[in-house]
Amino acid sequence: MRLLVTRPRDDAEAFAKLLRARGHEAVVAPVMDVHFIPGPPLSVEGVQAVLATSGNGIRALARRTERRDLTVFAVGPQTAEAARLAGFAIVINCEGDAAELVARVAREADPKKGTLLHAAGAETAGRVRRSLTAHGFMVESITLYEALPVPHLPPIAQESLRDGSLDGVLLFSPRSAKIFSAAVRAANLTQECARLVAFCISAATAEALTPLSFARLAVAGTPNQEAILALIPAPEPVR
Repeated sequence: MRLLVTRPRDDAEAFAKLLRARGHEAVVAPVMDVHFIPGPPLSVEGVQAVLATSGNGIRALARRTERRDLTVFAVGPQTAEAARLAGFAIVINCEGDAAELVARVAREADPKKGTLLHAAGAETAGRVRRSLTAHGFMVESITLYEALPVPHLPPIAQESLRDGSLDGVLLFSPRSAKIFSAAVRAANLTQECARLVAFCISAATAEALTPLSFARLAVAGTPNQEAILALIPAPEPVR
């Protein structure tokens, strides 16, 4: 299948490698650009663990501290891999979404052992903090990056939609689905989506595509990367 990957650039390239390893063709066309927020080095004294809800949060944190001896609770496998690549040695893969991360931290961390530092984006700065505060933790949520919508649907996405060469599009959040939908409509390419499968990481992501129509909406059983990969049929063997 020829699939459009709409994640921010770093995450999209990593996911594209997984698709190509499975025999698919990946077209990287981010609908959001990540901007790391500059600032002085962060003090992590008294921090028992880092909460990472995205690879971009880890990449942003790595720019602001040289410490790599902190435990990282990573929301899923791709975020865990980003943490390892950044040099963090103790990485716990929570294998799910933010709710799974909160549950894992509540089981394995101790409110008495120090602050939890959430390496957050502008869209996610408060939710994890509120959930863990309810479990008795002290959580410092620092906005280290923001993901901004691209001004237009990337040219490669427009070309691929117009020439009918795409089989599907991959969408990883309600926000990215909403941005994709608006960009497609602005480019007058709504009809071109009618032949595609939209592979969505959650039901909320699928709902955010309204009013676009697709040949089929495929929704991951759990909101993680492995589940969305499992939706994509294997290529037919060459005879």
